[in-house]
Amino acid sequence: MFKILKYSFFDLIRSYWSLTYMLFYLIVTSSLLYFSGDLLKGIISLSSIILILTPLIGTIFGIMYYYNSRDFTELLLAQPIRRKAIFMGQYLGLSLSLSSSFLLGTGLPFLFYGIQVSGEIWNFFTLLLSGALLTCIFTAFAYWIGLAHENRIKGFGLAIVLWLLLALIYDGLFLLSLVLFEEYPIEKLAIGATLFNPIDLSRILVMLKLDISALLGYTGAVFKKFFGTGLGISCSISALIIWVIIPVTGILVKGRKKDF
Repeated sequence: MFKILKYSFFDLIRSYWSLTYMLFYLIVTSSLLYFSGDLLKGIISLSSIILILTPLIGTIFGIMYYYNSRDFTELLLAQPIRRKAIFMGQYLGLSLSLSSSFLLGTGLPFLFYGIQVSGEIWNFFTLLLSGALLTCIFTAFAYWIGLAHENRIKGFGLAIVLWLLLALIYDGLFLLSLVLFEEYPIEKLAIGATLFNPIDLSRILVMLKLDISALLGYTGAVFKKFFGTGLGISCSISALIIWVIIPVTGILVKGRKKDF
């Protein structure tokens, strides 16, 4: 598995798209930190971009990589290599390359800007952790969808629909339910609904770490009320890790049964 991971990682990290992805975050992060004049404001502005764009990029890269490397995957399957090693090696190489581009693009500007202003270093680290976990989650979902569907158009469409559902539609439906059931105690429902959306979990994780009550939103405020800041952060991280495990397990199960 390590050899496949190594090949996939270095093949992707040298690609034009990985470099473009890193440069994008490098320019955006540098600009936000420079023009905001304050590290905390820069982190808040950057979080809005990361929590939407990072899952989208992970989804697109994941589904494209699976279909483009299908012939290579079939060649590997003809060799005496375990299927688990092939699929896990490819997935880890893809997710690590994207995470590395993201971390370098956002982390390098902070190293230059944050040398003198290091009080927000843990807040920035939380933002980086959220972005990396979202990359792993949506890359795994996209790869899983690719394994499940032979048709490229259908697979690509389903992957984009998944991102739209979790990034945009889910919040709209949740707000609608709050309006319809405003007369009922729905705090526990709000927590449960948040656990089913990794993007919302990441937003709450960042906002709880920043401890900005005005930006927490309803679900974030409920999280803080029930769990407190420290326990709420731990619950958010644990839930995000579970969100990584679910699609990775799906990849392994589908890869073991799939007939190429």
